[in-house]
Amino acid sequence: MPPDTATGARKKPPPQDRPAPSTAPGARVNPYRRLLATPGVRAFTAGNLLARLPAGMFSVSAVIMIAGAHGSYALAGAITATGLAAMAVVAPWTARLVDRYGQARVAVPATAIAALGSLALVLCVHYDAPVWTLFAAYAATATTPNTGGMSRARWAHIHRGDPAALHTANSFEQAADELCFMLGPVLAATLCGALFPEAGTLAGAVLMMTGVLIFAAQRATEPPVAPRTHSTSPFRTAGMPTLLAAFLATGAVFGAMEVVSIAHAGGAILALQAAGSCVAGLLYGSLRPVGNVRRRLLLCLAGMTALMSLPLLAAASTDSRLVLAGCLLLAGAATAPTMVTGMTLVQRLTPEGQLNEGMTLAVTALLGGIAAGSAAGGWMVEHAGTVTGYAVPMGAAGLALVVAAAGIRRS
Repeated sequence: MPPDTATGARKKPPPQDRPAPSTAPGARVNPYRRLLATPGVRAFTAGNLLARLPAGMFSVSAVIMIAGAHGSYALAGAITATGLAAMAVVAPWTARLVDRYGQARVAVPATAIAALGSLALVLCVHYDAPVWTLFAAYAATATTPNTGGMSRARWAHIHRGDPAALHTANSFEQAADELCFMLGPVLAATLCGALFPEAGTLAGAVLMMTGVLIFAAQRATEPPVAPRTHSTSPFRTAGMPTLLAAFLATGAVFGAMEVVSIAHAGGAILALQAAGSCVAGLLYGSLRPVGNVRRRLLLCLAGMTALMSLPLLAAASTDSRLVLAGCLLLAGAATAPTMVTGMTLVQRLTPEGQLNEGMTLAVTALLGGIAAGSAAGGWMVEHAGTVTGYAVPMGAAGLALVVAAAGIRRS
């Protein structure tokens, strides 16, 4: 263990200053292998993946548990929506505390509060407590820290000054997001069905707390707390409001696609969209980024808009689920590059020392967009049918492109 700084002794050099493993001249090193070879990153990545997996479990588990106990999917949806709204308000404040006091000091107690909220929800459902207690318990989980944002902040600290490595790291993180949202709902539904209705929520709380403890214990890779030179939110940074508006529209793509696809062909088919995004994210990260990041974002959004038309065309022209599945796979391939490039731009626009807050604002915009897209997709399905419903995610992608293009033109 390095001596205390008060003694004047030298500390260990930070991970980014240590030499990378040597390779033969001219040899091409797999960028992900090089990424994970940095000392300390495998441990925090493992903890972060454990902590992030429950993000795809909690809402599904809560719906199964509450609907089973009260016989009302409307009540279950209202409770989960309340939790989402609470998180949209609380998450940026939690991230601001992380930036100010450090990841380990804030993430652990914040996660403990969220885990207690999940436990309270289980107890309230199991013992048939008044309905208002379910809303209060689920709202308490809003203190869950943005573990994906904290992980990206570590990568940004380790690879500052190396855009290519940071691009690969952001791509890896996006693929991890997609993987967690593919596996989380399946794991939750399996546990609730095979064991008991509360099993998914309990397992999610244990995984989240364990993962955050492992993640927070990796102090060598934790970004140092920077002196706070900005008293205002990153939201006020030039270009950030427009970018967050584009994230809001992009979130609507995800929310609408989920609702419409479930209504049209069942939920299992959604895994293909996530799989396409996961694979595309990894492939995108293996490429060296070229050109201006703002123009790359426009190209990604244009590609996403074009590919989002494929599910609409498939649903309108054929009843084959196989064709629709292939179109969802291709549509998903556009989302990861868009998210990776967008997060890279968020990192560049956010003032130093406020990175967790900046990325949490982006995630909050996405969550708001998902909620809006879900509502719009559900309305369209109910009033115009599932085929027409696929026009909503395509329209949302087009809106994201227009918003981003207008913002770049003004900058």
